[in-house]
Amino acid sequence: MEGALIARDRVGVQDFVLLDSHTSESAFLDNLRKRYRENLIYTYIGTLLVSVNPYKELDIYTVKQMEQYKGVNFFELPPHIYAIADNAYRVMCTEYNNHFILISGESGAGKTEASKKILQYFAVTCPTTEQLQIVRDRLLLSNPVLEAFGNAKTLRNDNSSRFGKYMDIQFDFKGAPVGGHILSYLIEKSRVVHQNPGERNFHIFYQLLEGGEEGLLRELGLERNPQKYMYLVQGRCAKVSSMNDKSDWRTVHKAFTVIDFTARDTENLFGIIASVLHLGNIQFEEDSNGHAIITTGIQIKWISKLLGVHLSILQEALTHRKIEARFEEVLSPLDVDLAFYARDAVAKAIYGRTFTWLVNKINGSLANKDLTRKTVIGLLDIYGFEVFETNSFEQFCINYCNEKLQQLLIEMTLKAEQEEYELEGIEWEPVPYFNNKIICDLVEEKHKGIISILDEECLRPGEATDLSFLEKLEDKVGNHAHFLTRKLADQKIRKSLDWMDFRLLHYAGEVTYCTVGFLEKNNDLLYRNLKEVLCRSKNGILKECFHLSELDNRRRPETVATQFKTSLVSLIDILMSKEPSYIRCIKPNDDKEGDKFDDSLIRHQVKYLGLMEHLRVRRAGFAYRRKYEHFLQRYKSLCPDTWPHWRGTAAKGVEKLIKHIGYQPEDYKMGRTKIFIRFPRTLFATEDAFEYRKHLLISRIQAKYKGCLGKREFQRRKKAAINLEAYWRGVLARKLAKKRMWAAQTIRKYIKGFIHRKQPMNPENIDFVRFVQYTYLMKLRDHIPKNVLDKSWLSPPEIMEPTSELLKKICARNLVRKYCRGITAEKKAQMEQKVVASGIFCGKKAGYAESLKEPFVDTRLSESELSPKVMQMIRHEKVKYVTPVVKYDRNGFKPRERLLVLTRVAAYVVETAKIKQKFEYATLKGISASSLSDHILVMHIPEDSKQEKGDAILQCEHFFETVTKLCMLANKQDAVTVVQGSLQFQISPGKEGTMVFTTGQEFQIYKAKNGQLTVVSPKIMS
Repeated sequence: MEGALIARDRVGVQDFVLLDSHTSESAFLDNLRKRYRENLIYTYIGTLLVSVNPYKELDIYTVKQMEQYKGVNFFELPPHIYAIADNAYRVMCTEYNNHFILISGESGAGKTEASKKILQYFAVTCPTTEQLQIVRDRLLLSNPVLEAFGNAKTLRNDNSSRFGKYMDIQFDFKGAPVGGHILSYLIEKSRVVHQNPGERNFHIFYQLLEGGEEGLLRELGLERNPQKYMYLVQGRCAKVSSMNDKSDWRTVHKAFTVIDFTARDTENLFGIIASVLHLGNIQFEEDSNGHAIITTGIQIKWISKLLGVHLSILQEALTHRKIEARFEEVLSPLDVDLAFYARDAVAKAIYGRTFTWLVNKINGSLANKDLTRKTVIGLLDIYGFEVFETNSFEQFCINYCNEKLQQLLIEMTLKAEQEEYELEGIEWEPVPYFNNKIICDLVEEKHKGIISILDEECLRPGEATDLSFLEKLEDKVGNHAHFLTRKLADQKIRKSLDWMDFRLLHYAGEVTYCTVGFLEKNNDLLYRNLKEVLCRSKNGILKECFHLSELDNRRRPETVATQFKTSLVSLIDILMSKEPSYIRCIKPNDDKEGDKFDDSLIRHQVKYLGLMEHLRVRRAGFAYRRKYEHFLQRYKSLCPDTWPHWRGTAAKGVEKLIKHIGYQPEDYKMGRTKIFIRFPRTLFATEDAFEYRKHLLISRIQAKYKGCLGKREFQRRKKAAINLEAYWRGVLARKLAKKRMWAAQTIRKYIKGFIHRKQPMNPENIDFVRFVQYTYLMKLRDHIPKNVLDKSWLSPPEIMEPTSELLKKICARNLVRKYCRGITAEKKAQMEQKVVASGIFCGKKAGYAESLKEPFVDTRLSESELSPKVMQMIRHEKVKYVTPVVKYDRNGFKPRERLLVLTRVAAYVVETAKIKQKFEYATLKGISASSLSDHILVMHIPEDSKQEKGDAILQCEHFFETVTKLCMLANKQDAVTVVQGSLQFQISPGKEGTMVFTTGQEFQIYKAKNGQLTVVSPKIMS
């Protein structure tokens, strides 16, 4: 525990005794809040455990955690419920005495869960056999059965225990659980017939309806819908999202089998539960005489069948009351109000006694038949102090119980403290504390206490009412300092009290009780004729609950308050005979939300649980005490004389240690076996010094240890490296030898193959041939032609020539195929034109080879670039090609810029907006051109043509493209003549001219002196 003090600023202290401001409620709450935010829900006050409900699952209840706390010193590990359970178990085993663990707190604070965790701890950690496993299972499964019949949803808790439970777990001399016994206190029977809004009846009713088989419900006359039953709808919350009634029903049903219920027992038990639901649906109305009559017979018939009572007798008992005169019995009819009272009284009586039978049945299955002496650990799971807006008889009994338990707690704590001081030889200093015996006496004192006055009012003849009870209280205990009513209060306090209220000043604060219903609940009477009906029931459980001998007993039964007081006195006697452990459960908020800490609600619980009072008593002397051996073992490193080994007694070592640290005489006391430290700050300073010293020691140890590890690791690695090198050299040598052997064999094999390479395939040359084939194919892969024009091919070895030729053909075909597939329609047309051009000019005209790389275009000028007038003139013909040309006229051969327009039927030489000459393809005689690099073409017309103009001499930049398109459109590829030297042309009809072609330095066209047209073309270098 001391180790956690270093982080005290963040997570608080693990023991409230170590708080400097131990009297400050704010410091108490602040420490609780710090721990809750870190999911540390457990904190000690000495040996008392404070538990805060986390409202979420925490991973602190595993089997591993149980093993961790098993057999460990109480303060050695952080606070935990397992530490409480283990400490009680170890002390019981070693000292062979009895223990009890008192678990208390508000509804919803986690009391039931705490008791389950303790049972689970014992079930897992205690020694076991196959027979003992049965006892463990029964102990564990008794919980769900008692929860089903004794727990209910309230406003504060979905699984609130509505009864007090004390369970003794019996252990044999080996420490194994061999049996158990349960006592129950004050089951809240009124819940059977009435629930406040937002609350439910006991779980078993809803579990039966939700999880029961159809056949079972049919036999019990029940429907699955809880809204059909008056006793289940008053709280208006039959369904609860956090509860699975169907699953819980299966658990309870399984528990019945393990706890040794017979089929007859469960049949009778379910019959009683169903009959209670049917009772709630019985309705009464007045007859003409004002007497109550039952309005419907269906429910009463089912009750008669399930309880095994005669229908008419039951009907009469519910509507009449038997009054005994001196020598005769008279049946007096009931009015409607009394009939409803009688009905509810039967339901409460049946359920209350059935619950007692259930507890006894479980006790029978847990009973150990071995008569040897057993030690026990008791678990007391009892309601905490309750303060509601309206507090009634139940809260009065519950708070009286808590008052007695607080008295027990303080007395036993003081007793334990005093015994420890005396045992250690330290002077005991009286501790001032609030002794609540005065309040206990106010409630329970014979003839004078509130319970006695209440019983007196219930038993006296005449008309006793809740008001007369309150008046008698004012008369008899009105002068008591802890009692107040409206009549006795001063003007200021009177406003907070009603006429029917009285107020008690409990140890935990003031509580105001409303006396309405006190007498009725205390009497809890059942009319005699109704008791007679139940005593004669054929239901096996009711036979055990209602004995015929009760009818012969004319004495009035004890009141509820007296029964509770008697059972409480008995419980206190049981607890006084055992060694105590305490668990105080706290609810952090009313919304059942995790990580929400409601200061005002928790302050209220801290007060009502008496935690500050307990802390004050525990801190009255010394805040910290520890055995010399443990103290010296932990802190010996702080003193050079005690570190690392102390040779003397532990007490002498501690004395030497604290003198070196510098403890003042008033800070501590030396007992016989323990050191007692008065102030937490002294311990904190020691712990801080130890933490600093620990870091220094750890650094030194780490340095030494790292050096040792380094040296050891170096030696290990060196040895491993030597071994590895030796092995590796061997491996390498073997690999090299193997490789050389393989190389020699391979070389020999390939030499033989080379020698026999020309022979047919055989074992001696097959590897060589395959290698040659593979090598050639791999080289060929990187030298395959990329296009159709690439005629290169890798030269093959002799043995691969046939294969090479075949592959060459396949490759060529594949390239052609790929090329053909990639040709578009447009490209195809271009290629066709190129083919025509090739047929005309290839090898005939200079400059043709250079023109191959330039593709032909569809037209050099678009239609939009032609004059609209020209377009209008040739509107019936489709324009196919337009290109700029230079025309040499007939007079002096002057150059004129024109356009050559080719249509489907004719060629036109066009000036800007005028057609200068038309050549119909049908009458076109031919086309002439020279073999030189000039771009001159002559279009010849027939000699008998009626045109006045002669042949056209044109110079065209795109010569080959223009001539090819003209030939293809005129379909006169054969009409093109390529001449050398000169050519004759027709200037006009009947008149011819000569055009001479020659070469020179630059291109020229001029008219020679002899009148001939001379064309000079530059030479093209080949």
